Amino acid sequence: MSCLAQFMVVLDSAIVTLALPQMRAGLGLSTSEQQWVLSGYLITLGGFLLLAARAGDLFGRRRLFLFGAVVFTAASLAGGLATGPAMLLAARIIQGTGAAALAPTSLSLITATHANERQRQRALTLWSIMGGLAGVAGIVLGGVLTAELNWRWVLFINVPLGIALLVATLVALLPAPARAASAARAERMRLDVAGALTATLGVGALTYGLSQASASGWGSTSVVAGLACAGALLLAFVVIEVTGSRPLIPPALFRLRGLRVGNLLMLCMGATMTAAFFFLSLYLQEALGYSALRAGLALLPTTVVMVVAGLASSRLIAVAGPRLLLFAGGLITAAALAWLTALPAHSAYLVHILGPALLAGIGMGLMLLPTTLASTNGVPVRDAGAAAGLLNSARQVGGALGLAALVNIAATATRHDVGHAGYLASLVHGYHVAFGVDAVIMIAAGLLALALPATRRSVKDA
Repeated sequence: MSCLAQFMVVLDSAIVTLALPQMRAGLGLSTSEQQWVLSGYLITLGGFLLLAARAGDLFGRRRLFLFGAVVFTAASLAGGLATGPAMLLAARIIQGTGAAALAPTSLSLITATHANERQRQRALTLWSIMGGLAGVAGIVLGGVLTAELNWRWVLFINVPLGIALLVATLVALLPAPARAASAARAERMRLDVAGALTATLGVGALTYGLSQASASGWGSTSVVAGLACAGALLLAFVVIEVTGSRPLIPPALFRLRGLRVGNLLMLCMGATMTAAFFFLSLYLQEALGYSALRAGLALLPTTVVMVVAGLASSRLIAVAGPRLLLFAGGLITAAALAWLTALPAHSAYLVHILGPALLAGIGMGLMLLPTTLASTNGVPVRDAGAAAGLLNSARQVGGALGLAALVNIAATATRHDVGHAGYLASLVHGYHVAFGVDAVIMIAAGLLALALPATRRSVKDA
């Protein structure tokens, strides 16, 4: 059940990516609105994860799980029925709220119910791999549904999955016995809603400011206002968390070195994976003229190899330790992204794309499980939801911010290169710059992994 929830949350990001060009044509989306189809979902998912995780610890994980499944399913249906950009973007934002309730609960249910370290590692391996399988399914389904039906079905597909999750939850998770109702109500009154709102709105304002820079310029009113609001809101979030009696993340958790390093790594990985798939999908469809189905099949090897590498990492950790595995994974991914900076405007798949795609899948697959283990080991059971929420939040917020920044960088490079060798060459040049910056991010992630202790038991002892 936890794995099914993880599957749904990750599937939605992967499956929508391939449908973006058709969404743009069908609803008349601007370039900025096209990006916000992904960013709106990621921001609300990442921003409300911490609140949802803490709410699960206080209200009960079953209740939150059911709430998330209902909201996610209903918003998916609304998004598929959208008649304009505003309705689609609103549905995606609400979808992210439902996903925020599902994602941390699925992980915290595992960490809270598996006290044995070996059993917990197996469960976490399966949970991590389910995310990879969702990526595979999303790539295939996104291409098939978009090409054979239309873009609306990449959202409609969540409806039967959501219903199945609701039924499974009602059958498998019995209601927890009522206890200490008055004490529980007092705890709930101190749930940090203000912290969650300032964090979400702050990240949203930051993403908006970054996304507007290429079109309006860094000195424009929209960019300056967005960045100023982001600074004020994020500062307010820090003040609320430091001075509040019930913060979203207990300060004691940040004493765990593995948690600190793991979440920074996940931030980098979220930025890398989201942006890489986004630009590769656009390159295949807009530069090479691939259909959505053909683009999906072209990206499939990356996700398949990611799953295989994730399975292998569960054994390699015992041999090499998490630090070395993360360092190697970061450098392998960086090499793949650097390779993509040489993509020609007219390429052959087997010659120019398959190699770096496979290499990227290996690198990212090697990093997923060690990062999850580093971020959750040593966390007390009572704070399992908060730690799970923080990790998922880092991935989603990293994806939203990374995508906004790299879209802005690519658009700026494209605009400045127009007239040099035609529009197509200029467009591909922008992608090259984005892939290059993405590679630098992964080099930084690999070096960051060295901050973990060197011993094999480093994640446990961090």
